[in-house]
Amino acid sequence: MARNLLKNPAGEDQMEFWELTENGGSQWQVEDLPGDCGYDFVDDGVTKFFSTSFELCLKRQVVDLLAEGYSPDDLDAQPAVTVEDWYSGRSDCGCTYQLTVCLLNENQEVLQEFKPEPITLDPDCDNCSWKQMRHTFSNYGPGLRFISFEHGGQDTKYWDGWFGVRVTGSSVTVEA
Repeated sequence: MARNLLKNPAGEDQMEFWELTENGGSQWQVEDLPGDCGYDFVDDGVTKFFSTSFELCLKRQVVDLLAEGYSPDDLDAQPAVTVEDWYSGRSDCGCTYQLTVCLLNENQEVLQEFKPEPITLDPDCDNCSWKQMRHTFSNYGPGLRFISFEHGGQDTKYWDGWFGVRVTGSSVTVEA
């Protein structure tokens, strides 16, 4: 089984290893599952999640694949790269979720990007429980050296505190 290349994917080490690219409102916070007005997670091994606030909160990790032990030849063979992320809302406030993952060359120029439209969760018409976002990259050409993983969002009611989207259990794996 391929290993997760993201460090601290579920907040066990607070914000360690994450670059806070947007830290609006009351800023990012780590909470214990299920959290206020929250839902149980699908994996008992995950006990924490990151929560966002009333202004945009985004965090990012850039994985250096050579530093992780992959050879240029392995990477130039275009192995499948799979990204997964879990997100949920609260039962009392709507939120938006967004994800951008880029495969990058040695100059950190984009080879291929996965950026679905932002998702809005509304507790009035959705139970806002944990949902998985998953994508596998293929046929991206030679030159892969870095992977940028950025996700986050905010609440839709601009409430002070941490009423925005929740994220946890993120992963990036390379099938090499």
